[in-house]
Amino acid sequence: MKWLDWLFAPRIDHRGWQTPSEASRIFLIVTVVSVGWWYWESTSDNLFMWFGMTILVSTPILSIGWYILSLVAKNREVQLLTPKVLKPLEEKGRLPARFKN
Repeated sequence: MKWLDWLFAPRIDHRGWQTPSEASRIFLIVTVVSVGWWYWESTSDNLFMWFGMTILVSTPILSIGWYILSLVAKNREVQLLTPKVLKPLEEKGRLPARFKN
């Protein structure tokens, strides 16, 4: 279960804002790369058309996927984006209680 929490839990950045989970970040990369690969041949190596089709097709896929991932992450406790955000959060007084010693 720990790896599910790592994958789906929202992250807190240095400002105290919740940012997307690791699953959302991985989903972005996988979606853009796979759609880009899929459209490369059909756009006849035209870079402008390839870029446009990649963005056009990726946008609804990402919207639906991120919505589903947000439902999965809904009841998970937030985690720090990186260990280095701990100090700025402490200085600003925005550190959640579960991270305080």
